[in-house]
Amino acid sequence: MQTLILSQSIQSPLTPLSAHPMRSIRLVLALTCTLSVLAQAGETPPVPSFAKELPKVKSGDPIFQFNQKDLTGMYVYTSKNKLEDPQKVFTVKDGLLVISGEDLGGITTKEEYSDYHLVTEWKWGGRTFAPREKASRDSGILLHCVGADGAAGGQWMESQECQIIEGGCGDFIMVGGKNKPSLTCEVRMDAGQPYYEKGGTSITRDSARYNWWGRDPLWKDVLGFRGERDVEAPTGEWNRMEVVCDGDTITNIVNGFVVNVGTKSSLTKGKILIQSEGAEILFRKIEVRPLIRK
Repeated sequence: MQTLILSQSIQSPLTPLSAHPMRSIRLVLALTCTLSVLAQAGETPPVPSFAKELPKVKSGDPIFQFNQKDLTGMYVYTSKNKLEDPQKVFTVKDGLLVISGEDLGGITTKEEYSDYHLVTEWKWGGRTFAPREKASRDSGILLHCVGADGAAGGQWMESQECQIIEGGCGDFIMVGGKNKPSLTCEVRMDAGQPYYEKGGTSITRDSARYNWWGRDPLWKDVLGFRGERDVEAPTGEWNRMEVVCDGDTITNIVNGFVVNVGTKSSLTKGKILIQSEGAEILFRKIEVRPLIRK
């Protein structure tokens, strides 16, 4: 059983999985302290307190997990080749799921899930492909996927997206298919763009995005972009991204920090899809853990 509170379950991506959890806690807290020191020096704003308020939920043993051997329990779908993969966009090598990014598409769970704690560990690879060869590395985890494969853009499914992109990990994007899913978020507005902020103005959308709280307002779609407040690890280093789907609430967590929370999701159950979107990305862990109700 996992309890998703800071004192028990969050592990640093820099720490081996077998390491003592208290070591991982110290690393997360060290990162918080480092950012706070930089803020006092006028270099980086502090991490907001709500980013450290992890959801107090419990989850059980995985009901789905990447077995580090093959694609059991998942299937591929790409823009060019649909249910076939002659380009080998999705492969397993040395215990890692390797997504080349060469064709737009995704790898999707065969089963649907609701009320779960998704745990992933991933890092960027070195390859990028046109038309995003020189753009920021891009991928994403699509949650509550429903409807037909390819209904969104010819390669994805109607869903709520937890974005994975350099500088924007944890953004929400409402991905329309046959219908347009909606999501509510508390935000602050900056130059007309919404950034997650607990206690901010509550707005509801069925398109576009909600930025995570620390996304750089000067973000540019260029390869290797990093914002001054990014909690995503540098390219080539492991990240731990977790998503808690609890009823109609979705909480995105990156390396131990809550980066975005959406509520009143019009979608609450569906498949889970990991995107191929022009950049190589590698996963060493994908787990779906059911939430345990008292």
